[in-house]
Amino acid sequence: MTRHMDIAPEVTGFFDEGTNTITYIVKDPASDHCAIIDSVMDIDYAAGRITSQAADQLIAEIKRRGLTLDWIIETHVHADHLSAAPYLQETLGGKIGVGARIMEVQDTFGKVFNEGTEFQRDGSQFDALFEDGDSYSVGTMTCQALSTPGHTPACMVHIMGDACFVGDTLFMPDGGSARADFPGGDAGELYDSIQRVLALPGEMRLFMCHDYGPNGRAIAWETTVAEQRAQNIHVGGGKTREEFIAFRTERDAQLAVPKLIIPALQVNMRAGHVPTDEAGNPVLKVPVNGL
Repeated sequence: MTRHMDIAPEVTGFFDEGTNTITYIVKDPASDHCAIIDSVMDIDYAAGRITSQAADQLIAEIKRRGLTLDWIIETHVHADHLSAAPYLQETLGGKIGVGARIMEVQDTFGKVFNEGTEFQRDGSQFDALFEDGDSYSVGTMTCQALSTPGHTPACMVHIMGDACFVGDTLFMPDGGSARADFPGGDAGELYDSIQRVLALPGEMRLFMCHDYGPNGRAIAWETTVAEQRAQNIHVGGGKTREEFIAFRTERDAQLAVPKLIIPALQVNMRAGHVPTDEAGNPVLKVPVNGL
């Protein structure tokens, strides 16, 4: 696909301190249409309370600017925060999109959470399932989804003009890359996916889904392909696939399970909807020794 590096969408990032997630409003420079990338719904897991402060910020900003929301994009099924997609859609409209390999994720975690036959594993909870290379529009701007499995099977990066939203495929250059040890993850696939990103034009802007401020630096979320090629501590400077797999495998074995993985997976594999019991009450399961 032709890269439209002459189109520079207006990107506004919203940092969620509780989950170190950055959500983006991406505005078409030629219209008042926009997309939201990787939204957050707040949860106090210990109290069993879900609230909407982070999502309400997005709604207020879009209404203040008089924007029309075309898409609510999930770069993957997140394990560290809940999606606010249906809450945003109810208020602002737009279509919810995710990678087509969501069906693999649903099948895997449908078993982990002992979901019944009423849980559809065909991705039908989402409005659009993107295959590798699929295009869609935000206003007048043509966007593209690229499959980047490795962290999860359904991971995708989304290219909008000169901006690329990488999800958990990459972190900032001093943060490296995401783990690849979740069910369906694969360090070799992740390396190959990162190479697809690094093959994009060097001046393309890259926007991260997470940042943890390594070594005490301020939180940051924007870099470029060229900076990642040269400086990324895990894959930059020509590191080989074999070196990356060995490092990632050893590193992942030392990482703790994300604190919100149990609620996040149940909600996010349903496009942000909280599962309910037979009476229709929202309820979450805790599988014992299942992850």
